[in-house]
Amino acid sequence: MNLPLRSSPMVGYGQSPPGQALRIEAITGRYDPVLATLAIMIAGIGIVMVGSSSIAVAEGLKLGPFYFLIRHVVFVLSGVGIAIALMRTELKWLEQRSRLMLILCFLLLAAVFLPGVGRTVNGAKRWLNLGVSNFQAVEAVKPMLIVWLSSYLVRYREEIQHRWWPILKPIGIALVLVVMLLAQPDFGSASLILAVTFGMLLLGGASLIRLFGPLIVGLPAFAAVAMSQAYRMRRLTTFLNPWADPFKDGFQLTQALIAVGRGQWFGVGLGGSVQKLFYLPEAHTDFILAVIAEELGFVGVLAVVLLYAAFTARCMQIGLRAAALGRHFAANCMFGVGLWFSMQALVSVGVNLGLLPTKGLTLPMISYGGSSVLMSVAVIGLLLRVSYEVDRAQRQVARARADAMPAELAPASTPAPAEATPDPVGPRPRTGPRQRIEPHIGAAA
Repeated sequence: MNLPLRSSPMVGYGQSPPGQALRIEAITGRYDPVLATLAIMIAGIGIVMVGSSSIAVAEGLKLGPFYFLIRHVVFVLSGVGIAIALMRTELKWLEQRSRLMLILCFLLLAAVFLPGVGRTVNGAKRWLNLGVSNFQAVEAVKPMLIVWLSSYLVRYREEIQHRWWPILKPIGIALVLVVMLLAQPDFGSASLILAVTFGMLLLGGASLIRLFGPLIVGLPAFAAVAMSQAYRMRRLTTFLNPWADPFKDGFQLTQALIAVGRGQWFGVGLGGSVQKLFYLPEAHTDFILAVIAEELGFVGVLAVVLLYAAFTARCMQIGLRAAALGRHFAANCMFGVGLWFSMQALVSVGVNLGLLPTKGLTLPMISYGGSSVLMSVAVIGLLLRVSYEVDRAQRQVARARADAMPAELAPASTPAPAEATPDPVGPRPRTGPRQRIEPHIGAAA
């Protein structure tokens, strides 16, 4: 909504008084306390559970019992620092640099293949060697792609509802990124990027009928890629019956299910997990929810799921408020991050419970992992900035409407009753009976 930036020196009907622009520009917003509280609660659970699930692993590697916990806290605090910077950055500044962020997405995913820059871990080329630590490039690609796609949906907001090309362009860019991810290989992140892209296009105004075409063509091709590698096929089939091979392909899932079963309703108590003692692989990263289920039980898992659900719902609610104010870039950013967190959390929960094939996706802000924790905490700053600008815009609109309201339409205050004064002459004599005056109603219409 366009707000007046200058007020006319003439004040009249429908005109703003002098100084209105100054008052509107001086209005500030408020960071959403509900969103911040939910993020702090999720990150707090992550710190506690990483500490609980990683002590045995760290001692087994002779790194000290709190090695992973200390690193996790360092990455969380580093993410908080980036989040504070994003909270103080105008969304317009990010929107103007969205194309540069898209270029950075391609450069980061290509850099992992450069000798000396990229680093291979467990046969996967997903990390950049930063000297002090490794950084998984796709974790930075996720928020930057969301920012670019949010800007794109604003620029082509009208065309995307009626034409094919504005829909196919972001899908094509996402497919190029997917091909680069599959070369690493990282099938989980590739699937997530495609899902977030389609979700943002749908929420951005693209017709569901127009999205069916790329889906019908793309899903069989994506399924063929998933079945092209033997280890992927084993993952797809093992989760259906992990007990058929509990000591090889089904080992991770069977140990996770044992942990979930031991937890029952209220768990064995914080720190009391047995499966984390070298039975459950990746207990502090991909399978941290299984440790939560064992130590905190069904109640603990339900609390984590409800926190993610509430976080996603709050993102969507603020996004709808932004869209109602015409702040479509802010709304798209909210929708995109909400889809990212909810889908990644859904896949991670499904993998830990044996409902989905094993994928290397972490629980956002909970699982240990420097790159994932750093970027998932940092992006909270973007969400809080969106909430700040939405709240500021609502306050500015309310002030502009109040200033533009004519004086005669403003609610008048009720005058105070006048005090009774004594009559100096004395009481007046009655001259006759009090007459009742009836309204005159004419006989003819």
